[in-house]
Amino acid sequence: MRTLTLFNHAGGVMKSSLTRDVGHTLASAGQRVLLVDLDPQANLTDWLGVTDVTQAHTAYGTATRGEALPTPAAVHGLHLIPSDVSLALAEGQMMGVVGAHLHLRQALSTVAPHYDVVLIDSPPSLGQLSILGALAADHLVVPVPTRQKGMNALAGLGEAMATYRKLRPDLTVALYVPTLYDARRSHDREAYETLKALLHPLASPIADRGAVWNDSASAGQPVGVYAPGSPVHRDVLRVTQEISDAAGLGVSISGATA
Repeated sequence: MRTLTLFNHAGGVMKSSLTRDVGHTLASAGQRVLLVDLDPQANLTDWLGVTDVTQAHTAYGTATRGEALPTPAAVHGLHLIPSDVSLALAEGQMMGVVGAHLHLRQALSTVAPHYDVVLIDSPPSLGQLSILGALAADHLVVPVPTRQKGMNALAGLGEAMATYRKLRPDLTVALYVPTLYDARRSHDREAYETLKALLHPLASPIADRGAVWNDSASAGQPVGVYAPGSPVHRDVLRVTQEISDAAGLGVSISGATA
């Protein structure tokens, strides 16, 4: 089992979208996939159409008390530990608990025989839940928008990685993924060139095609279900292959082209 955490302390960079759609693509390729939503905003949960979530369904008990993970929801061919706004309470409860930041890593080790890949959607912060998700990972996958917002976040990302590596020296970034890219905008082209110079390894960019992403989220369906064969779906197939290659998952994604 390989665990990847989608990480960036900035919001609106496509962490939840990529977690959902990369997870669904891997599951469609025959992988046994578990998604873990650690964001109290619960976008990943909502965008998979999962409702009526209570705190008991979330990773709250795992984060705060080191309990086993709850029974996941089965949706769109994969499993999900959902989130709910009440998960935010875990931030305060984890502080002062010795070893709390490793609770999720320990809980995932017990379910390793049942899954090939775990994808964790971390919240847009540098708080306790983000640390929990980062330290549970074998690798991080870092979406970075080709906007000034993405450039501004790089310093914070570097500081966070330096901190996490004090606890997990083996933790690495498998791939940086440029997102929200519009080649028609000179700013985006310049930002992408800057990212290519600064970040390694860097995926090919995910185009800014907001309508399909937004509509699939409203429908509670992965892009591969909502708009199969669309340009957005082709982007998803390609980036999933790039993530698989970078993280050593060894999965071949049908239809993935550069």
